[in-house]
Amino acid sequence: MIKGTVRPGLFKIRDEGVPIERIVTAAQAVVDALTPEQKAKTILHIDSPEWRTWSNPEFLISDKGIRLDEISPSLRASVLSVLRETLSPEGYAKAVGAMRINDFLGKLVNAPQVMNEHSYNFVLFGSSPSVAQPWGFSFYGHHLCLSVFLYKTQIVVSPWFTGAEPNLIDEGPYKGTRILDVEERLGLQLMQRLGSEARDKARVYRLMKDPAMPKGRWNHDDQRHLCGAYRDNRIVPYEGVAVSSFSAEQRDLVVKILEQYLLYLPEMARQTRLDDCKAHFDETYFCWIGGYGDNDPFYYRIQSPVIIVEFDHHSGVFLTNSEPAKFHIHTLLRTPNAGDYGWALRNQIEGVDQNYVWEG
Repeated sequence: MIKGTVRPGLFKIRDEGVPIERIVTAAQAVVDALTPEQKAKTILHIDSPEWRTWSNPEFLISDKGIRLDEISPSLRASVLSVLRETLSPEGYAKAVGAMRINDFLGKLVNAPQVMNEHSYNFVLFGSSPSVAQPWGFSFYGHHLCLSVFLYKTQIVVSPWFTGAEPNLIDEGPYKGTRILDVEERLGLQLMQRLGSEARDKARVYRLMKDPAMPKGRWNHDDQRHLCGAYRDNRIVPYEGVAVSSFSAEQRDLVVKILEQYLLYLPEMARQTRLDDCKAHFDETYFCWIGGYGDNDPFYYRIQSPVIIVEFDHHSGVFLTNSEPAKFHIHTLLRTPNAGDYGWALRNQIEGVDQNYVWEG
């Protein structure tokens, strides 16, 4: 969205090969196991504004749905089965990695009741899981937030947020678990391989908290991120250098970065979305904040009419680094022009009269 105007016609109903029957079976198992009280908090209207109340801090801003560390092991396993059936195998592994790192951090700072492997909420949107009608779910908590919209064999996983502090587990049963290092490595490779003129255009600020930044460009919670929680429909001007000016090798690196950001999607849906992104490379921009030496912290963003991805090295929240460090990473994806939460698809789906009034 540029200048506040949604660009129509960018997203269409299509077959993306999503295994909707398996996903519905898994989600229905969750529904069948809920108590009446749990159902009232967990199954919300498909058009509920609660879609937009996800957040990534360790404390709950919006308490809805069921929290995995407060339910039975069997119900928790059923919820995780929904994630496993919905996401790609690589995407599910990434999500589980984020949850395990959250548990590692909770133990590291003696706050396991606040941050653990299952300190996440799960909410269903829609009257029931369906192979023929739109529905979806939200899975959110510290450093992992996934918004999933499903219609027949089509899927939207957007917006999402994934972070880690630290991004590597160095002891315990999950030692060696690491996430977000590929996005980091590929982004840095791209910046380092640009020519000096393109690199200067891409680098919109030299410092991570630059005195040249206008008011609001940096804030305590999001730091350099522009599209985090509670930033739906934000107008984000393009910055940096046009991807259309890149060499074939540099464009290939952009593709590899976007593949990582689309990793949560099943393979066919991922490739279809990647094709959408490549079709808009003449309207895609890459920008950078910070240094680009091997040990420098940095921020980057890739933005087009059909995707926005952000990567940011953060200062410490629970750990002690007062300046941004490479072991605390925040990443996110948005789909501009009404693509988030599947909104751009909804007016293409035959509606039903539901007599729904949101009472606030």
